[in-house]
Amino acid sequence: MSTSKRTISFTSEQLRAQSAAGTTGSDWARVRSQEPDMTDPDAPDCSQEMRAELKRLRGRPRGTGRKTATSIRIDKDVLSAFRATGPGWQTRINDALRAWLSAKPAPK
Repeated sequence: MSTSKRTISFTSEQLRAQSAAGTTGSDWARVRSQEPDMTDPDAPDCSQEMRAELKRLRGRPRGTGRKTATSIRIDKDVLSAFRATGPGWQTRINDALRAWLSAKPAPK
């Protein structure tokens, strides 16, 4: 048994005319009158406080000011090995260098 759906196409001008005439077939007044379900995790709207928090969280986190950006040359195999460990590989390189420093005897 075959069911076929009929696809209807409209030009943008036709859609504008339908919208102006109120004949789109959509009940926008009913949609606008409904309160959003804020318990729905996919709810498209959120409070102004939530929007402000989301805006604040964008981008990279602020640094502590203790680190300095630098450029060093590292063998490809060493760099590949650290990168293969996943996110945080730069922190792990920093930790490895710190461990080396702490294991090294203090200069006399």
